Amino acid sequence: MSTDGNKKQFWKRNTAKVPGSIQHVYGAQHPPFDPLLHANLIKAGNKPQATPGGKPKKATTFQEFESITSDAWDVGDDDDELLAMAAQNLNTEVVMETANKVIENHSKQQEKQRRDDADASELEDREEEEARDEEVEEQGEEGEESTPEVSFACEPSPLSDGRLVKSLSEAPIGSPKDASLHRQQSLPHRPTIPMVARIADQNTSGNPAMTEREASRLDKFKQVLAGPNTDLEELRKLSWSGIPRQVRPITWKLLSGYLPANTERRESTLQRKRQEYFGFIEQYYDSRNDEHHQDTYRQIRIDIPRMSPECLMLQPMVTEIFERILFIWAIRHPASGYVQGINDLVTPFFVVYVFEYIKEEVENFDVSSLQEEALRNIEADSFWCMSKLLDGIQDNYTFAQPGIQRNVKALEKLVSRIDETVHVHMQQYEVEYLQFAFRWMNNLLMRELPLRCTIRLWDTYQAEPEGFSQFHLYVCAAFLVRWRKEILDERDFQGLMILLQNLPTMHWGNEEVSVLLAEAYRLKFAFADAPNHYKR
Repeated sequence: MSTDGNKKQFWKRNTAKVPGSIQHVYGAQHPPFDPLLHANLIKAGNKPQATPGGKPKKATTFQEFESITSDAWDVGDDDDELLAMAAQNLNTEVVMETANKVIENHSKQQEKQRRDDADASELEDREEEEARDEEVEEQGEEGEESTPEVSFACEPSPLSDGRLVKSLSEAPIGSPKDASLHRQQSLPHRPTIPMVARIADQNTSGNPAMTEREASRLDKFKQVLAGPNTDLEELRKLSWSGIPRQVRPITWKLLSGYLPANTERRESTLQRKRQEYFGFIEQYYDSRNDEHHQDTYRQIRIDIPRMSPECLMLQPMVTEIFERILFIWAIRHPASGYVQGINDLVTPFFVVYVFEYIKEEVENFDVSSLQEEALRNIEADSFWCMSKLLDGIQDNYTFAQPGIQRNVKALEKLVSRIDETVHVHMQQYEVEYLQFAFRWMNNLLMRELPLRCTIRLWDTYQAEPEGFSQFHLYVCAAFLVRWRKEILDERDFQGLMILLQNLPTMHWGNEEVSVLLAEAYRLKFAFADAPNHYKR
C-alpha cells in the first residue's frame, strides 16, 4: 500500500459496518441441518426482542438495522493494526523453530500415549491369566473325574448358532474379556447414527440382532408372499408398521402396482416391463441433445449431483442411470415434464432395489461392480415404480404446481385447528407456510429426513390408501407440531426460517418415524372424513 497520503487506501476507514456474512446455504443440495453440530451459525443471544402484543418492530434507520445484525463483517478501527501485522515480514528462522517445537511436542505426546496403551494392555493380559489360573484351580478342587479342557478362543459367538437373541443378556460369555465387553454392551446407550449409515432398517437402538418379534413379522411376510395369489390387503396391514429389509423389494413392487398379485404372472410381467423400458431408451434417449429437449437434460444433469447421499450419487454409473430414468419419464409426461424435486423420488426405489443384490450397506458400495443384468433390472424397476408413484401426485408438478399449493393451504388450516398457538406464533412473525412447506410437499420430506427414515416412511405410504397424495398431508402436520417447543422459542423471522428449513433430524431412526406416523394417523382419523372439523 502506498504511503502517499493523497492516495486512498484499499480498506476504508471510519465506515459503518457492512451487514451480511458468508454462511453455509442449506437447501436442495444439502442434507438436514443439525444445530448441535452447527451451533455457531445460530447466535440466539443476538436476536431482536419481540414487540409485545403485535408484530416485531421493523428497523427504521440504518443504525437500528446495524444494531440488530449479528453477522456483519467487522471493518472498524482495528483494520490499521491488522494491515500493519500483515505487512510485517516473518522471520524464517523463528517460524521453523516454532514448527519444530510443535512437531517435537506432538511426537512426545504420541509416544507417551503408546506407552500408556501398552502398559494397560499388559495389565489386562496379566489379569486374564490370573483369572484363568483361579478357574482351573477351582475346577480341580471340586474333584471332578474328568476336567474339561478350558478353551477361550473357540467359544461360539452370540450369533454363530443362528438362534434368536431376545436381549444381550442371553449371549454366551467365554472369558473375562468377553465379560467386560458384555458389561459395556449391556449399558444403555444411544449411538450417533450418521445421516446415511445403515440406510436399510436402522433403528436408533443400534442393536443389529434380529429380535423374536422381528423374526415373527418376517415369517408373516413370507407366508403372505408365498401363496399363489398374494393377499394385498393383508400385505398392506403388515407393511404399515414397517417392512423387513429382506422382503422390502418384492413388497414395494406389489404394493405400488408394478407386479401382479398372481405369482405365476410375475416373471413374465417383469421381463415385459423391463424390455419396454429399454425400448424407450432406444427410442428417445438419443434425442436428449435436441433443441427441444436439451434444456430438460441439462437441468437433470445439474440436479443429480446435488442429491443425497452424495457418496452414491457421485458414482458415474449411478449418475448415468438416474439421467436415463428422469429423461425418459419427462419425455413420456409432457404435461409436467421434468421438475426439480422429481429427481429425489427415484432414490428410495433405487436404494431398495440395490439391496436385492447386495448384503452390505449401499452408501459404501460400488454400484458398477454389479453384473450388467442386475443393473438393468434395478434401473427398469426404479423407473416403473417411480412412475406409479407420480401418477398419483402429478398435479404437484404440472404448471403452477396446483397440487402443492392446495396441500400447503390444507396444512395451514389443519395446523390452525390442532395447535393454534404455533399457528399464531408463525403469523406474528410473518412466516408463510409456503416458505417452508413447499419443499415438504415437493420432495415428500426427503430433504428433511435421513434416507433411512424416508424408506421407513414410504413403507407406510405404500401401505396406506393414497399415502403419497393424502396421508402425507397429515404426516407434515404431525412433523411441524413435533417441533412445537423449538418453534415457540424462536422470536424472529430469521430464526424461524433457519429452524424450519433445517430441522435437526440427522439422528432419527425407526422409533421417531413410528411415533410420527402414529400421530399422523390420529390426525387423519379425526379430520380426513370430517372436513367441517377444519372450520371453527
